[in-house]
Amino acid sequence: MSTHIGAAQGDIADRVLLPGDPLRAKWIADKFLLDARPYTTVRNMLGFTGTYAGVPVSVQGSGMGMPSASIYVHEMINEYGVRTIVRVGSCGALVPSLRLRDVVAASGASTDSAMNRVRFGGLLDYAPVADFDLLRRAVDSAAAHGISMPVGPVFSADAFYTDRPDLVDTLADYGVLAVEMESAALYTIAARYGVHALTLLTVSDHIRTGERSTPADREQTFEAMVRIALDTVAPADSAVPGVK
Repeated sequence: MSTHIGAAQGDIADRVLLPGDPLRAKWIADKFLLDARPYTTVRNMLGFTGTYAGVPVSVQGSGMGMPSASIYVHEMINEYGVRTIVRVGSCGALVPSLRLRDVVAASGASTDSAMNRVRFGGLLDYAPVADFDLLRRAVDSAAAHGISMPVGPVFSADAFYTDRPDLVDTLADYGVLAVEMESAALYTIAARYGVHALTLLTVSDHIRTGERSTPADREQTFEAMVRIALDTVAPADSAVPGVK
């Protein structure tokens, strides 16, 4: 039983969807998983396990930001044997081509966090990237659902509110599609422990235009992203390493 999740051994499947919002975790479990049952309510960071297409799948809230997400990712991998994690989150779009509700796949994640500087003794900038096989399967899943899903780098911000909003213009100039707050940590920890990780994001806000979704929209209207994620972690065959 881990410190922050507190589930019993065997309660969590080896493949997990990871929304930041615990209420989105509940919505996913209720809407998409068969026979979903809760395995944790510790700190109201809800987690559920059920099946999708006959495959055991868990969905676990992670909270906002890299410190919170890192706790849940670390414990799921090291305490519960999770081997595949797909973050299903929201993001703020940086490029004009993205619209509200578009789904984005994060091929990599740059960050202003010092976590990897500390991890590598301040000697280098580590570049956290997605698992290629999961990314490829997600792209195929999106195409099968008729969903246009841009693939590209995102920015994992350490702070939601910033005194340098001008930096988003520079990020967009360098091809960064959107801003979120967790993927750099997810990709780094997954690489450290040899597990498979991917981030899928739904555009909830547009940094340039000021458009934004309501809290209820962010909790319960990201169906396209969730369907892509579930088809990615629970495929009809075993072509993805670590996804059986």
